[in-house]
Amino acid sequence: MSEVTRQDDHSNKLAHRVIALLDREQVDFLDEIGKDALFSTGTKLSRTKIIAAMVNAMRRMGVNGHGVRSVRELELRISEEIAREGSAGDEGGAK
Repeated sequence: MSEVTRQDDHSNKLAHRVIALLDREQVDFLDEIGKDALFSTGTKLSRTKIIAAMVNAMRRMGVNGHGVRSVRELELRISEEIAREGSAGDEGGAK
């Protein structure tokens, strides 16, 4: 991981370069999110910004790697936490 001199958009912390190997479907998904934002609001979201937003959201949800043995287990943990966050929001939502 190499340190770069620019600061990220969300804080005064230095940003670090991370190389991620994604398959075509994963890259297309990131591009689709970016295009949705661009065409609906005029704001461009780069792949890097989208990945950073996902990391920040997972951190806020308390996702961690304790006891995780595979990428599939991590995906399930993330999905469960998203569902839990959604149902918690439903409990206090509209009547």
